[in-house]
Order: sequence, then structure tokens, then C-alpha cells
Amino acid sequence: MDLSTLRVDFPLIAGRPDLVYLDSAATSQKPRRVIESLKRFYETLNANVHRGAYRLSAEATEAYEEARKRLARFLNANPQEIVFVRNTTEAMNLVAYAWGLRHLREGDEVLVTEMEHHAGLVPWHLVAGLKGAKVKAIPLTEEGRLDLSALDRLLTERTRVVSLVHMSNVLGTINPVAEIARKAKEAGALVVVDGAQSAPHLPVDVKALGADFFALSGHKMLGPTGAGVLWGRYPVLEEMGPFLGGGEMIREVHVDRSTYAPPPQRFEAGTPPIAEAIALGEAACYLMEVGMEKVFAHDRALLAYALKRLEEVPRLRVYGPRGEDRGGVIPFTLGRLHAHDLATFLDQEGIAVRAGHHCAQPLHRKLGLAATARASFYLYNTKEEVDRFVEALLRIEAKYRAWL
Repeated sequence: MDLSTLRVDFPLIAGRPDLVYLDSAATSQKPRRVIESLKRFYETLNANVHRGAYRLSAEATEAYEEARKRLARFLNANPQEIVFVRNTTEAMNLVAYAWGLRHLREGDEVLVTEMEHHAGLVPWHLVAGLKGAKVKAIPLTEEGRLDLSALDRLLTERTRVVSLVHMSNVLGTINPVAEIARKAKEAGALVVVDGAQSAPHLPVDVKALGADFFALSGHKMLGPTGAGVLWGRYPVLEEMGPFLGGGEMIREVHVDRSTYAPPPQRFEAGTPPIAEAIALGEAACYLMEVGMEKVFAHDRALLAYALKRLEEVPRLRVYGPRGEDRGGVIPFTLGRLHAHDLATFLDQEGIAVRAGHHCAQPLHRKLGLAATARASFYLYNTKEEVDRFVEALLRIEAKYRAWL
């Protein structure tokens, strides 16, 4: 699937033919219509939402709530299940504190995986530490997949939560969430999914996944920074207390007590990221118009082409599974060259990749590495850019061959 004609929609991509941007797993570029939606809000709709009786505030509220409906369509959810947050990290913290702090008990267990982003680990560490619970992990196989043979052993009557990434931000592994969720539910556990990498690239149907929560970051799916979504099953949201207290999330406040609004408003204290949420709704519409099946097919075609071409680079090692259960993410090392040096050399060639542990230190520790370089693809990337990437690596390998 070739989506290269869409490159004209992205001002930074179209305006920088010298740049090969391969860091969409960190943040995506933005189409013009998303950028213009931010500008249009501040020029024509700028007012606070839910609070004003005047027309401008009502129009801003209508646009904000329309964005909620768009994200609901994007995820095949109901609008009242869509909570606007800043990013996946905030969403995961919301679940850990608003649900975990109230439900976890001493001796309970939270089951995660060895490929989690820190956003799927640290909130559970904090809450488990407060409650005397334990955090355990599903191990990885040598291929970079979850070792599901260990799942039945790890799921016990003590397991209260299974929290896992849908698609690894390092290996690109796409986990069988529906299968894991089914087993977790049989064990009576809550299921939380980090969808930061999957939502931008895969068709996501939260109902089909069988989870209780699904989190995404808008800036990774063509939207602005500062806006994300936590989807939650309404019965679960309804029984949860607030995460943050203040304006907007209340029903009644007295000096000595308060009661709270129903979801999703219960979890949206204070002035929300109004312009950013509206722009995120525009990004979701853009992706739905392109078609998420087409986006994923494009990613997969670039991945297959890149993996084949990267075999030409001596001393280059690529990590992650080979198969249909992998998205367009490639972590790699080149001989003894440090990942940060490798990324710097690629930058000098006009190639933008990420370097480091990618907020996944346990995974890198499992791989026996301090860091990797990472290339990641999106709908605006092309095979010609993959060629430029590989050719740059060949030049770097040739230049430093004696040292590698």
C-alpha cells in the first residue's frame, strides 16, 4: 500500500526534502488540517467549555464534545467512555491511582510484561508500594514475543490487574491482547492496555479487545501534544473515584464534603486541553478517512522492505520478531558503535532516528543492551527514504569498519 501522495498534507515533511524522519514512534508529524484546527479554535472559538451560558462558550463546548465523539468512533466506543487526558502516561497513572489505590490489597499482584514502556510500569510500582502489592512480569522469548506458556502459571487468584502494551515501542511486537484479556478475565483480573503505539497504526476496536481500559497519546497519531485518551468500560469508570479534584469534576461541593460528576467528567478536573482535544479529533478523522487498514498495510510494506535491505549492512543487528505480529518499528545496533553515536552519524546524513533505552529499561536489560537506535515508520514514509537510510548506514559502516 503506497500512501506517498499524502506527504503533501504534512508541511514539515513537504518542506524538508533533505530530512528523512524515522521517529514517529516518539512523535508523529502533523497534517495541515490538524495544525489549522488549532489555529481556527484560537481565532474563532476560544472560550472555556461547560461553564458559560454565552454563545461562544456553547460553540466551544460543542466542538470539544464533538472531538470526544470522533475518538469514540475511532475506537468503536461510546462517547461517555472517552476521557481526555494529556497522554498515555497520565492515562496509566489515572487507572493506577483511581482504581488501583482503592482496590489493591496487601499480597495482591499486578501482572505486566518485560516489554512495557515505563508508563506501564512505574505507576503500578508506586501504587503497589503503597498497598503492599507485588508487580510480576510475563517474560519474553528470544524472538521478542511474550512467552504465553508462562501466562497460566503467572495468573493466580492473587492477580488483580493485567497491564500490557498492545504494540511494543521498541520491538514492534503486536501482542495478542484479546487472548490475554480472555484469560485474565477468567482469573478475575482487570485488563489495562497501553495503546500508545497501536492506536496510530492498527485498526483498534476496544470492544473486541476485551479489555477494561485502553490508553493512547494524540501526538503519536497525527494530533498535537498535550492531548490523549483513556477509554474505559463505563461500569468500571462509574465505580471509580476521581483522580484529580477541583472544578468541572464535581456534582456538589460543601465545606466538609463533595460529590462527583458521572464519567467522563469525573476524571477531567479543571480546564481541559480544549484546542488540543479538538485537533486530536481532527487527526482521528484524517486517519479514519485514510483507513487504518491501509495505514497498517503501508507500515508493514515498509517494514518488510527495510528488514530485507538492512541485511546488506555488515555488523548491523536488528531486534524483534519476524512475522505478521510486528509493526513498523526497527531497533538496531551496529557493531560496537554506541546507539547515541550511531544516531548522531545518521543525523549528519539527514536521517532522524531515536537512540536510547526508549523508556523501556527492563526490555533492554533483557536484551543485554544499554541502548539501541530505533527507526519507526508512518504513513508519510516511502521506500526511497528506506533506501536513503540503508545507504547512510552502509557509509557509516564503511567509515568505521576498522573500529567496529
